[in-house]
Amino acid sequence: MSPVVELSDVWVELGGHPVLEGISLAVDEGEFVSVVGPNGAGKTTLLRVILGLVRPARGDVRVFGTRPWELGRGRARIGYVPQAEGIDPDFPLRVIDVVLMGRYGSLGWIRRPGTADRRAAREALELVGIGDLATRPIGELSGGQRQRAFLARALAAEPRLLLLDEPTTGVDPAASESFYELLRRIQERGVTIVMVTHDIGVVSRYVDKVACINRRLVVHGRPEEVLTDEALAEMYGCAALFFHHGRVPHMVVRRHRTFRRGEGR
Repeated sequence: MSPVVELSDVWVELGGHPVLEGISLAVDEGEFVSVVGPNGAGKTTLLRVILGLVRPARGDVRVFGTRPWELGRGRARIGYVPQAEGIDPDFPLRVIDVVLMGRYGSLGWIRRPGTADRRAAREALELVGIGDLATRPIGELSGGQRQRAFLARALAAEPRLLLLDEPTTGVDPAASESFYELLRRIQERGVTIVMVTHDIGVVSRYVDKVACINRRLVVHGRPEEVLTDEALAEMYGCAALFFHHGRVPHMVVRRHRTFRRGEGR
């Protein structure tokens, strides 16, 4: 069986500058993979390559065995939760209306949402635990509730592959852990998940594999195998330590002292 996502020696340049360098990575069906790395490492660009929104300068990318920009209606099998979206609190859009947007990829431009579409939207809301908020204005939701609504929008399309970009940004730690537990339950329903995050310590308890990226793939494998001090130092360009004691693992980054002009190296 071919991987759900497969990148082979992928290079990407934006504005004449390299963003990704020689990335080779495979995600098998049913896996939960986290992509971690510092700001500017190319993590969001990697998701955009998988979505087919950015084409590699070199190399090849396949999703369900096909180049993503050639998937056509098959793109509906991909759910996407972007980084936290700004919502005008006065915008008159209900939660159920936002979730129904996830059905538009399979509806096309002419059809209006029908009974099956509304049922799928309601089921997605129930799955993420906010079914009781369906008729609330989206602008009235908390940050955690809003992210669940955007996740429900992606799930309404009944995707086989779910991509998430920093889904817990601006969400308190307790809500973040609850969100990750929800993603594990979604994975158990047969959905393959690829998630970009900065929550290295917490997320290591939930994912199957971690891909550490800093323009190139530093290391890829099971969290306990790849989240080493050496890999973190290579990613973050400084000494980094990963602590496992306590309930929630965490990382400490020790930056090098900045030397003034004239000082020794």
